[in-house]
Amino acid sequence: MSHPRFFGYGSLVNRATHDYPSVQPLRVKGWARAWRHTALREVAFLTAIRDPQSEIEGLSADVPNADWAALDEREFAYDRVALEGHNNTVIYEIPADKHAAASNAHPILLSYLDVVVQGYLTEFGQAGAQRFFDTTRGWDAPILDDRSAPIYPRHQALSAAETHFVDKALTTLKCTIQER
Repeated sequence: MSHPRFFGYGSLVNRATHDYPSVQPLRVKGWARAWRHTALREVAFLTAIRDPQSEIEGLSADVPNADWAALDEREFAYDRVALEGHNNTVIYEIPADKHAAASNAHPILLSYLDVVVQGYLTEFGQAGAQRFFDTTRGWDAPILDDRSAPIYPRHQALSAAETHFVDKALTTLKCTIQER
């Protein structure tokens, strides 16, 4: 019998942030990514939103013995829902009635974004990391520069090339960077 699986489209793409087995790349149709916040978190995080015209890449991995406790704790602001068309796989989403757009009061953490982009660079190369930027909504939200003192608990050190890639993409998108 196969283990249940999850589909990660944000920080779970960075294998340095977890140790789930049998990781495989996966592309899912009918979903997009967006920066959102909930009452459960002070800053914005990525969520998957249903969009029949979109598709996103990420990683799928086993959840051994269907032990969801650790993953559910990590993804506590999200609901776990079945991923249609992908047998025995779930996706974490913040339901539309429980989230709002990122804002000055709820910015995107640069340390979180760095982790996500590092994962995409490792798994999908520069083209895949660029697709991450292209298929994510909400870049009009401010980004809080916390690189020198990361707030995100699973932050990772980036190489100079990774940092340059992130910074260049944010410049191209004309993102507003807030100093901490």
